[in-house]
Amino acid sequence: MGSAAAVERAVICRGVTKDFGEGETKVRALRGVDLEVHPGQMTLLVGPSGCGKTTLISIIAGLLDATVGEVTVLGQNLRQLRGRELVRFRGRYIGFVFQQYNLLPALTAAENAAVPLVIAGYKRSAAVAKAGAILEAVGMADKINVLPAQLSGGQQQRVAIARALVHEPRLLVCDEPTAALDAQSGQVVMQLLRRVAVQPDRAVIVVTHDNRVFGFGDRIVYMNDGIIDRVEERSVAKN
Repeated sequence: MGSAAAVERAVICRGVTKDFGEGETKVRALRGVDLEVHPGQMTLLVGPSGCGKTTLISIIAGLLDATVGEVTVLGQNLRQLRGRELVRFRGRYIGFVFQQYNLLPALTAAENAAVPLVIAGYKRSAAVAKAGAILEAVGMADKINVLPAQLSGGQQQRVAIARALVHEPRLLVCDEPTAALDAQSGQVVMQLLRRVAVQPDRAVIVVTHDNRVFGFGDRIVYMNDGIIDRVEERSVAKN
């Protein structure tokens, strides 16, 4: 599979259009998007609510199909994957961080972070041990056995980041990861993503409308009304 090899561009979108509904009720959420995302960088996808940001990353992550156009992720054309193949591809190569943390309330921080490994077939003990190591890396070593209800919003988001990284994905997709946090916690989470998530062989895409975190991006992709307006290249100090 092309996804197993090193790639110069982690994501390539060509002419991506997405329609919802049919006939008079049809809504065109994306209108011919071309985009490239590179490994070793954090790409911020920004723009007003309803401009198509979440739709685009959902297509890139294989959660939605494009109506028209081609999407290649880690060398794999997503149109060539169906059913279980697509599920396996996502489970192996893509990590997700959501605005709402989506933690399971009855599981500890380590058990929550271990979920992708358990799904992949790891023994529970090995999965929890690896999750514990990732939680230490995100500054949660003293919260490994704590339930989500006992954690602050920022701490829950750290657990969610650990869960997204525990299986060592090569594409990390984050949808408004700071939206539910106060300004200080949001800055901490973005600093954490830069330090822990951005790696030479991993691409990170962050959807945000929070201009306070724009300084963390290597590239800022501005969207409006289903198209990309412009792409801004930035120089970010590496931690």
